[in-house]
Amino acid sequence: MTGRSGAKARATRARILEAARRELGRDPDSSLGDIAEAAGVARRTLYGHFAGRAALVHGLAADAGAAVRRASAAARTPTPDAETALARFILALWPVGDRYRTLITLGPHDLDPAGVGALLGPARDTVAGILAHGQQQGVFHTAVPPVPLTRALEAHLLSLLDSVTAGLWTDDGTAAATAALIAVGVSADRATTTVHRANGGTGSTQPPR
Repeated sequence: MTGRSGAKARATRARILEAARRELGRDPDSSLGDIAEAAGVARRTLYGHFAGRAALVHGLAADAGAAVRRASAAARTPTPDAETALARFILALWPVGDRYRTLITLGPHDLDPAGVGALLGPARDTVAGILAHGQQQGVFHTAVPPVPLTRALEAHLLSLLDSVTAGLWTDDGTAAATAALIAVGVSADRATTTVHRANGGTGSTQPPR
């Protein structure tokens, strides 16, 4: 494949995935025909990139996974303060979750457990490391070990993203990060201050209610 034709194919693939993200977010039962129409391509063009719905969803998951890995890598920058590290990570990850939140709905039906694990694995490892550090520092509670506490936070954040999808709530990640800190044992005032500082002094300064 030549450079020009390769670039065109990549652009078409990206356009199809973007249309799939929008259409499946609007209606999880959207057909491949609907997605092809939204992408402005013929169905045969879509099938030239993705053999079917499963391949298309896995393409979305691969893009989401790459974004999760980038956010996780950025969060590994040494930070002596575990509270700030957790706040920064959630603030960095929230836009990724917001962009790909349709996978929350599609995941149980279109991704097997191994696929979900591959998607969320880097984030789980990063958060577990931060939680272990915070427990050693004495700033996070130790009632639950880091790994199961990571899964609890994951469920909490996915539920909040689901509320965004349902139109029940909007957030730029500030309230979600604040709530996560409170969930691991940080006081509301300290969590609010920490997230505000981690967010560069922007965003809401009100603790979640």
